[in-house]
Amino acid sequence: MYLSRFLSLHTLWVTVSSVMQHYPSVWGHYDVCKTQIYTEEGKVWDYMACQPEARDMIKYVKVTLDPPDITCGDPPETFCAMGNPYMCNNECDASTQELAHPPELMFDLEGRHPSTFWQSTTWKDYPKPLHVNITLSWNKTIELTDNIVITFESGRPDQMILEKSLDYGRTWQPYQYYATDCLDAFHMDPKSVRDLSQHTVLEIICTEEYSTGYMTNSKIIHFEIKDRFAFFAGPRLHNMASLYGQLDTTKKLRDFFTITDLRIRLLRPATGEIYVDEQHLARYFYAISDIRVYGRCKCNLHATGCKEENKRLLCECEHNTTGPDCGKCKKNYQGRPWSPGSYLPIPKGTANICIPSISSIGNPPKFDRIWPNISSLEVSKPNQVAPKLAMSTVSSVQVANHKRANVCDNELLHCQNGGTCINNVRCQCPPAYTGILCEKLKCERDPGGCGQNSAQGAMSHGPLVLLTALLGATGLCIC
Repeated sequence: MYLSRFLSLHTLWVTVSSVMQHYPSVWGHYDVCKTQIYTEEGKVWDYMACQPEARDMIKYVKVTLDPPDITCGDPPETFCAMGNPYMCNNECDASTQELAHPPELMFDLEGRHPSTFWQSTTWKDYPKPLHVNITLSWNKTIELTDNIVITFESGRPDQMILEKSLDYGRTWQPYQYYATDCLDAFHMDPKSVRDLSQHTVLEIICTEEYSTGYMTNSKIIHFEIKDRFAFFAGPRLHNMASLYGQLDTTKKLRDFFTITDLRIRLLRPATGEIYVDEQHLARYFYAISDIRVYGRCKCNLHATGCKEENKRLLCECEHNTTGPDCGKCKKNYQGRPWSPGSYLPIPKGTANICIPSISSIGNPPKFDRIWPNISSLEVSKPNQVAPKLAMSTVSSVQVANHKRANVCDNELLHCQNGGTCINNVRCQCPPAYTGILCEKLKCERDPGGCGQNSAQGAMSHGPLVLLTALLGATGLCIC
């Protein structure tokens, strides 16, 4: 008998371990805003946090060059080949399609031969600096999800700054400095992303890793997004739950990966040597064949779709929200202040939907087909109680009938994250969690927020909770 129980317990534990091993790779998709569930009253909605899929954002970009006449070809001029800087019989002519190098060639389909690229004028006005600003604008808030990659057809510049804006180009802040000599160019010690850590991930660095002159296979410059993600999600980004937890609780980290515009400031072309050859200034210019920017529309976890309308990206808002970024509540759904969705608790997050205004709550049956997260509306069964409004000026709401509502049960109002329902009146939560349904991490209340250790400690209860549930179903117990 005991041997049979032991074997059953061992089999269950192996099953649980196998399932939990794959949890990090599937956590945090957030690709559904709501789903229908069945109750005694029929179909109702269960809401959750959601976000659009990542996509190639270059398809929607607007590019601006400063100075406007910096593109070569008007008037026509000759320049030197990259492979042989003393072979200066190449021509740039804006009036001839085969010889023109307009800005749109930075974003066209790659892989053609000969390659297509944008090109600046040559450094014919040396020693006056050859400065070019390339601004990429989306007229939409974007969350970056992959490395920014710039491919140069010329040598990579000796000096360059990548900048970002969060306010549609009104103000700018540096993302990263690039130079052949960081100390000389920007008075900064050279570093790479590998020198950073979780605590210094927001540091603005100067790197010499991507700045060289005329060298084979030295055309690409990166701004490493994934390497920074890896400080929280692990080298292969398997633990996205940890990353999402950090993004949810650390606004500065979330803002670091958020942009409305990018600006590439080209400050000095590739020279490949210490001194500029004034006899062959046609050797020096900028040429870019490709720019890649991957990200998603920022919709504050209130949308899974993002559409292009009148040459502008707009979130397809749900959760009774509206606006380009789903940044406010719809009319008649302002029963409490707007709030962004939350990635926590894993894996569905918290929708924080907008709820009806006080003036629209006179008819409780409106809520018969609404079933948001308990942390969003704090409702029990929809035919028993209207939503509790999270407003200090409202003490109560007229209810449909006067039956006492359950706080938790074993049907729909499950205590989350391993909590136990006590007499249908409260959830007894694990040490790391709090909230009506144990839906919140306690560390969220701390001034420093939730660190990685907190998230990992909370998630470590997962296998035990799942094992306990399986044992309950078989009648076994851990004695």
